[in-house]
Amino acid sequence: MQDPDKRSAYIHMAETKPSLLLQGATPRLLDEWQDAPVLWDAVRFQVDNRQASGQFILTGSAVPSDDEIHHSGAGRIARMRMRTMSLYESGESSGTVSLSSLFEGNHEVERMSDISIEQIAHLICRGGWPASVGKSDQASLLTAHSYVDAIINKDTHRVDGVGKNPDRVNMLLRSLSRNITTLATAQTIISDVAANEISMTDKTYSSYINALKRIFVIEDLPAWQPSLRSKTAIRTSDKRHFTDPSIATSVLRIKPDILLKDFEYFGFLFEALCTRDIRVYTDANDGKVYHYRDKNGLEADMIIQLADGRWAPIEVKMGSRQIEEAATNLLKLQSKVNIEKMGPPSFLMVLTAGEFAYRRNDGVLVVPLGCLKD
Repeated sequence: MQDPDKRSAYIHMAETKPSLLLQGATPRLLDEWQDAPVLWDAVRFQVDNRQASGQFILTGSAVPSDDEIHHSGAGRIARMRMRTMSLYESGESSGTVSLSSLFEGNHEVERMSDISIEQIAHLICRGGWPASVGKSDQASLLTAHSYVDAIINKDTHRVDGVGKNPDRVNMLLRSLSRNITTLATAQTIISDVAANEISMTDKTYSSYINALKRIFVIEDLPAWQPSLRSKTAIRTSDKRHFTDPSIATSVLRIKPDILLKDFEYFGFLFEALCTRDIRVYTDANDGKVYHYRDKNGLEADMIIQLADGRWAPIEVKMGSRQIEEAATNLLKLQSKVNIEKMGPPSFLMVLTAGEFAYRRNDGVLVVPLGCLKD
């Protein structure tokens, strides 16, 4: 729908007789279908008429507003979120430790990763964009930069037709980048933007955040609310996340060599990288990813919960010195969860930037991100 030579004709056809665009060999792919939202309802109607599966694939870089679609597509159209590539998909992870195998009870994980800290810094800045994979180090960083520039100057306006100040978009993205993988509140973000002499009301903040979500830039991590043995207040705020950690480094213009000099921020971004990959692998296992934190400060960076109820907590730690603390936290969380209602965790994992995967004496698994796959 964005072919410059045919766009006008396609849009006119969609407005007058959308069924014409659905003719041809199947499966028929309609790219950027949201530019003509009537195609959604036309596809649903044709699916009913043909009574066959796998007829159409609708892909898009944004979500149209709900009032432009008259039917949910339930029972006819299945939704699938496409993410940037995981390290296994891009060829960096060896894939010797399988998430699905761990859920099946195979906890013999003795393996090795050959990804260095320097490489991880580069992979964070490069991101999982297909156009970046396989290019030289310098060229591979340009894809994320160009994507961020498009977000700031065009995409947030395009998604809803409402003009947005590029300076505000930029400062909002910078604040979100500085607060990545934290529970920073909306007021914290607004105050941070205002500190840079860019005004932002609550209404403006909501409008900009919604636009960034609709073009798949922001994907916050929701809080897990399990059944616990005793009453403990659980934090319900989402964790701040982008769909890919390279968005943060591109917004802040941070290169790998700079990241290696700031290990505190490196740690936040490494958690973001792990979250991206775990989301990809969890999708393949029909599950969802959450985070956990209670009023006492006990937390787990990620909780995987599969559709059948199986679950597993994950702590992310870059250095080996932090593994002991992470394992202790995971065991504490396990003791707090009501096993009678939730069932025992399928495994406890510390996800690291290290070299070796192994199982500790207490049963906690230590796994480098460079070994993991779905």
